[in-house]
Amino acid sequence: MNIAFPFRYDPRGRTAEASDPDHVRDLIEQMLFTNPGERVNLPDLGSGLQQMVFAPNSAELAAALQFSVQASLQRWLGDLVDIRSLSVSASDSALTVNLQYQIRGATQAVNAQFIRAI
Repeated sequence: MNIAFPFRYDPRGRTAEASDPDHVRDLIEQMLFTNPGERVNLPDLGSGLQQMVFAPNSAELAAALQFSVQASLQRWLGDLVDIRSLSVSASDSALTVNLQYQIRGATQAVNAQFIRAI
């Protein structure tokens, strides 16, 4: 059983569950939007994406963030997913992460987009 993120109750009043693909996407989302140092027992967990939203927006920032996000994904979720492609783009006050990954043991690639704006 995988607990759904964010935590909620299902219509029966029980803890909502997530399928394996949804659970993996939830893990990726949590890793992306967790700041390093935010988790006491895992101070290295996170990508720093939240902090970069307030930095001056530029192509260089997006490139640097792309490398740090890819490194974090490979370090923390490398046993669950294979990263096929990753791009980070900056426009106005938003950072967009486009990710294509394949869950290990699955045959299909998954495309996901994560956006963080001020």
